Amino acid sequence: MEDKDLYSGLIRLHVLHHACEGEVFGLDMIEELARHGYKMSPGTMYPILHGLEKRGYVKSAEFRSGKVRRRLYRATPAGRKALKAAKQKVRELFGELIEGK
Repeated sequence: MEDKDLYSGLIRLHVLHHACEGEVFGLDMIEELARHGYKMSPGTMYPILHGLEKRGYVKSAEFRSGKVRRRLYRATPAGRKALKAAKQKVRELFGELIEGK
């Protein structure tokens, strides 16, 4: 991905947004982000999820279905609060970048 350092915050917000809507897992988020033009690898996605968990924005739990083991992530109250604050900042930036306000 070109200029991926510019998009890293957007990717984190995107992941947190989905974690606020319900449980997410790494591969699911890689596929979701691909639909938006982001090319992600597990080696990039899992550190993002772990970082969000370390900061207290998401909490994970392991899920097993037969031989399949998956770690699911869900937003915490702190993550919901952080996303709400970030949405206002994104609106302000959108206004400057797109709408010229």
